[in-house]
Amino acid sequence: MSAKKAAETTPSVATQVRQVGAALQTVYGSLLDTGDLEGMPAHEQEPRLLSRALTAQAVRIVTGFSPQEAARTVIDGHADQGIDAIAVVDGPNPHVYLVQGKWSPEGRAAADRKAVLELFAGLRLIDDEDFAPFNPQGRQLAEYAKTVMDRGPVPVTQVVVLMRPDEPGVGFQDALVNGEKEFNRYGEILDHRIILAPEVWASVREDLTPEPVQLSATLFPWFGISSPYESYQGVVVAEEVAEWAASGSDLFNLNIRNPLGRTPINNALIETLTQEPSHFWYFNNGITVLCDSVEKAQQNRRAPQHHPLTLTLHNASVVNGAQTVRSVAEALASDETAAQAQIGVRIIVTGTAEDFARETTKATNRQNSVGARDFIALDPVQAAILEEMRAELGLEYSVRRSELEPPEETGCSVVEAACALACAHIDIQYAARMGVSLDVLWERGTQGIYDVLFRPQPGAYLLWNAVQVLREVRRTLYGLRSRYEGRGAALTEHGVYVIAHLVFRLLDIEAIDEPDPKLEWSKDATGKTRQLVKQLLPIVAASIDELFKERSQIRAVCSDIQRCRELSKHVLDVIANGGSAEAPDKYRRIQAQRKRRRPNAVTVLVDKQILVNGEPLTLKSGYPLEEEALRDWLAEDERRARATWVNHRTKPLLWAADGRQYSPSGLITRMWELAQWEKRPVANQGTARWATATGETLADLAWRALDELEESAEDEPGRD
Repeated sequence: MSAKKAAETTPSVATQVRQVGAALQTVYGSLLDTGDLEGMPAHEQEPRLLSRALTAQAVRIVTGFSPQEAARTVIDGHADQGIDAIAVVDGPNPHVYLVQGKWSPEGRAAADRKAVLELFAGLRLIDDEDFAPFNPQGRQLAEYAKTVMDRGPVPVTQVVVLMRPDEPGVGFQDALVNGEKEFNRYGEILDHRIILAPEVWASVREDLTPEPVQLSATLFPWFGISSPYESYQGVVVAEEVAEWAASGSDLFNLNIRNPLGRTPINNALIETLTQEPSHFWYFNNGITVLCDSVEKAQQNRRAPQHHPLTLTLHNASVVNGAQTVRSVAEALASDETAAQAQIGVRIIVTGTAEDFARETTKATNRQNSVGARDFIALDPVQAAILEEMRAELGLEYSVRRSELEPPEETGCSVVEAACALACAHIDIQYAARMGVSLDVLWERGTQGIYDVLFRPQPGAYLLWNAVQVLREVRRTLYGLRSRYEGRGAALTEHGVYVIAHLVFRLLDIEAIDEPDPKLEWSKDATGKTRQLVKQLLPIVAASIDELFKERSQIRAVCSDIQRCRELSKHVLDVIANGGSAEAPDKYRRIQAQRKRRRPNAVTVLVDKQILVNGEPLTLKSGYPLEEEALRDWLAEDERRARATWVNHRTKPLLWAADGRQYSPSGLITRMWELAQWEKRPVANQGTARWATATGETLADLAWRALDELEESAEDEPGRD
């Protein structure tokens, strides 16, 4: 990476300190001995704990120890003799490290000569075998260190880790160099290393990065190409491909999407694997794998292509064929017959050619049903957001399209993030454009939305706070829907993004992107959001009637840029002038009025082709008794809460857990039975329990479709 690019991607010192602090507490909070800190006020305990954790992380940096091993080297506390950790690397290349850590929540750790003198004093005690002054843990490690040092000229390194970005002053460094002369009279044994905040931050980020995937592939028959990129193509048995799936989602890091789980197409793959395994090679397009490097094990030097070739692939990623890998693994788990199948595999060694790897990923996926949203997974900005969300908030950020979106409490998807950022933008045009289709979110260029939302890269707090507000708008409108009829009900459906935009305009968002580890802004904002939505709904409905007449289509108004701009200005003026209390709430449902008959949601969705085959669906929380009854059972297998849509009139849900099709209510009933819920009800409304990635249930989508039909009928020429 160039110096310029590194500077652009390296965050501020305050951000580094915050992310390091959060990571250190997560990793070492339960590993370090903090018995001597009990009884201290929390504001005194935290910096002491972080200082010890920082010391342990420095040990990891210089030794490669595990967090548990590093934590055991920390002796900081009473009678530590100026040494915070003693780390001994034993074996054929022994090395002793004496570590001193200085934490600072502001990133300005002090570096004074006194600390250096204390470090040397502790080393003299160890060298003189005077272990008594150390605390019990220090005494034990000091004796061990001395034993290793006495084996010969064993190097000793004094490590000073400072939570600050800049090198300490000349006086500090001279004190280290001058002190070392005493121990190096008869050979260079003692040296030092200074670790600063950027290096600690980089090590923490590296710890959060998944380990590179290593795969083994035995090809036969096969052939190879040596240039311009080393490549191999051949046949691999199904059993070996199934073993690849054990690497989990990391196996698909370079792919534009994860395996989509159970879909009709994947069911067909599994059926072929289990019933006609010998035909699978003919019916399947195969798998493409990219890797950084490869090790070859040939069985014959003179005629290698007449024998199997075993390859070890380093930092491997399946960029095409993710559905095949998942299907092969599932097929073998259920039927050993599938082991007879053979799969075509192509392996390309890209090394560090990142641009070529991205182009290969795009090219190998053009024959599949993919869209602009899928290719967003290749944007480095999205990878940076994923890392930032993980480092700042410990949350998941799903970029690649897959069946498994993160649960609300653990993170969000790029789709939800883009919707929230579009609503939070000062220009309502982006909220309006989403009213037609979410596909506009991924358009690039001067007229596209994507670069407006993600260039420059939005911070983790801005993104997560915006998502929380949009979620609260959705929840509130969903709760209000049954209280409204006609145009009011239509507004709860079609006006989600417009109302969310107005909520952002009325909230104080000055601090929405400020670092806020306790998420206080989000808690305050979501509380205000509920009231704002209730206030806005009648005002927006009345404003639409006033500006565009009562015959206008709600859906059309909420997806028209110019009309949304007029609407936004009018609504904000009404509220600013105190007219909100006077807004008529004429679409509020009168309880005594006969309610519209509930539609057959599945029939409506299939007839109107609202959802595409393979659309991922997630189980929506029911009432508390049901949630409690199913919680443990659902936790045993995450697939139990997942399904995909199939345009089938009676059984449109393909359950991820068993690959079978059910009606929405039938699947809920089946889940109650399998969970052995004894007090389960007789009936359920299944269409209200399965939701799309945007949070809308099947029932919501059906009502929306009916509203659109009714609005269209009302607007037909010649109708009264």
